[in-house]
Amino acid sequence: MTKNQIIDRVADDVHLTKKAVREVIDAYLDEIARALSKGEKVVISGHGTYKVVNVKDKPVIVPGSGEKKVVKAHRAARFSPGKALKRAVK
Repeated sequence: MTKNQIIDRVADDVHLTKKAVREVIDAYLDEIARALSKGEKVVISGHGTYKVVNVKDKPVIVPGSGEKKVVKAHRAARFSPGKALKRAVK
């Protein structure tokens, strides 16, 4: 499902314009990104938790050439689904 498809469905469900729903969804995603960029954890009850983890240096082999490289240490976003989301997927 794409962002535009989500906007279409939400607009139909809540009887708002697609433009209004797009602004809300963009603001929602921006706030999550802003919190993660500060290293904060975002917990959305029933949905899940977004957090930032530190990834260490890791040696890898490039599949096409067999060349050995090192992926440098970096920060990465991770998502852990909540119980309600896990149940919905089952």
